Amino acid sequence: MNYNDIPLQQYIESHIEGEPEILKELDRYTHLHVIGPRMLSGHLQGTILKMLTMMINPTRVLEIGTFTGYSCLSMASGLLREEAHIDTTEVDDELEPVIRKFVDESEYRDKITVHIGSALELLRGVPDEYYDMVFMDGDKREYVEYYKAVLPKLASGGYILADNTLWDGKIIQPVAKNDRHTQCLIEFNKMVAEDRRVYKTILPIRDGITLIRKQ
Repeated sequence: MNYNDIPLQQYIESHIEGEPEILKELDRYTHLHVIGPRMLSGHLQGTILKMLTMMINPTRVLEIGTFTGYSCLSMASGLLREEAHIDTTEVDDELEPVIRKFVDESEYRDKITVHIGSALELLRGVPDEYYDMVFMDGDKREYVEYYKAVLPKLASGGYILADNTLWDGKIIQPVAKNDRHTQCLIEFNKMVAEDRRVYKTILPIRDGITLIRKQ
């Protein structure tokens, strides 16, 4: 699917669940005030994340890479368990005021803990098999390290959703020597494909989402 086809994009978005007002506001704010608004998940991916969260029905969720909080709020809206909770991590401390503003204004504020800093540091203090679901959308150069750190912390039958794994198709093109993002995503994709501890598939939506289930 060519999601850059604007009429098709408009058709899809008019035939799925509507976008909540707080996410519309967050989308507008991000495009007006934040560098790199393309990193925002957006309406279609937000509904997919909500649906996957409802299907997985996790108790403990980790998000690596909050950005301004669209994906976090989308997943929070899909939490079905009373006790379910999301830890979301963002390394860019300049985004903290934006994240906290929209989390605090949402109905899910009691289900979300915002961590500013390294996800790898956070994971060092987490017990094994703690999380049921992880959404990986941080620094692409650290995907391999995220994966190695996350897998022991993921419960058996738990899921990792790794975003941007098709990377605008760059993963099948010649890679420049200084393009560490693409190089590391290729390495990550190869490692996951060869890992017999997990079942995996790729959703070719937007920039690609790899679904990984721990056996």
